[in-house]
Amino acid sequence: MTDKMEDGGRGTIVLKAKRSKPVVQRHPWVFSGAIERIEGDPTDGDVVEVVDSSRKWLARGYINRRSQIVARLLTWDRSEAIDDSFWERRLAHAVEDRRRLSTDSATTAYRLVHAESDFLPGLIVDRYGDWLVVQCLTLGIERHRDSIVGALRSLLAPRGIVERSDVDVRAKEGLEERTGLLWGDDAPATVTIRENGYQFVVDMAGGHKTGFYLDQRENRARLPAYCPGADVLDVFAYTGAFSVYAAGGGARSVTLIDDSAQALELAQRNLMLNGFGALDAAFVDGNVFSVLRGYRAQERAFDVIVLDPPKFANAPREVNRAARAYKDVNLLAFQLLRPGGTLLTFSCSGAVSAELFQKIVFGAALDARRDAQIIGTMVQGSDHPVSLAFPEGAYLKGLIVRSL
Repeated sequence: MTDKMEDGGRGTIVLKAKRSKPVVQRHPWVFSGAIERIEGDPTDGDVVEVVDSSRKWLARGYINRRSQIVARLLTWDRSEAIDDSFWERRLAHAVEDRRRLSTDSATTAYRLVHAESDFLPGLIVDRYGDWLVVQCLTLGIERHRDSIVGALRSLLAPRGIVERSDVDVRAKEGLEERTGLLWGDDAPATVTIRENGYQFVVDMAGGHKTGFYLDQRENRARLPAYCPGADVLDVFAYTGAFSVYAAGGGARSVTLIDDSAQALELAQRNLMLNGFGALDAAFVDGNVFSVLRGYRAQERAFDVIVLDPPKFANAPREVNRAARAYKDVNLLAFQLLRPGGTLLTFSCSGAVSAELFQKIVFGAALDARRDAQIIGTMVQGSDHPVSLAFPEGAYLKGLIVRSL
């Protein structure tokens, strides 16, 4: 292969017969079971070539034998070298795709790079005002981190770039978790961002994900329409973003439940920051399932309920257990919802399909003996795109349900 050495590649992955179709269709993952052999002497993290069983060149990506996903593909253009200019081109394309958000003064926080769906597998970049937060999820991205940071500096001139590679998936790549400053000024303990005109205090250093659930921005904007005069229950409330939108929509009261007292303290700050300090608000630190069962025993009732739980299934083998948890929490929600009330319910488990999630919510309504209608569906925001070649990128699904 004439261009193998040009890219610093030291190896070639030869696929088994009849196992090249996903690569030809530009799916970015090559699993161990599809590989006939690995030629050469590539070091894990190196760029390698991928060929079919007849040795026809297909793609180029980086290798890691420690992972079941042995190769993650970067280009299907044989002439495209994986060098500093490659990372800058790909990042520039992702930044350009968010131009509408970058020029919106009402929103200063959003995702800049969404891994495989931005054709940069293993890389997450989020913007929080003047700071960027980077997650390097794979060994291949780790090896090119300096080039990526340099390109981000050149393209965006941020005040600082922070790393939040403190995610479990790195263990599958043979990597330890790591956090800290990559470049520029140290970020303060918290930063204040804007989203659709609302303000939020974000803990970039220790908050969930990279500090904020950026993927829910467009879904949060749909909530106020259901909230005038409503008693709202915000379940798995985290730092209260849905509650702020509910208050902005004219809610009569908000009740926030989360198992983190620290998150609820930020939620209270966020309500006050947006001028809702006088709102009838309750902040409940406790196990969500136990608290909801207690409310059921007390015959509490709400007009609007938001269920935004954490990922219940991290892998396909966990789907059955996750389905039981989703059904349980949705059953409790239906039992607490007033007739005519509205439920916004979500799953961020990629292993749980939208079809299965809808069946789970139907089962919960059936067990609660409530007739219900789907009046809207929700997905992750447009800054979290889904490549048509990578349907696994569609992880967030939600339903707006009216209980009759």
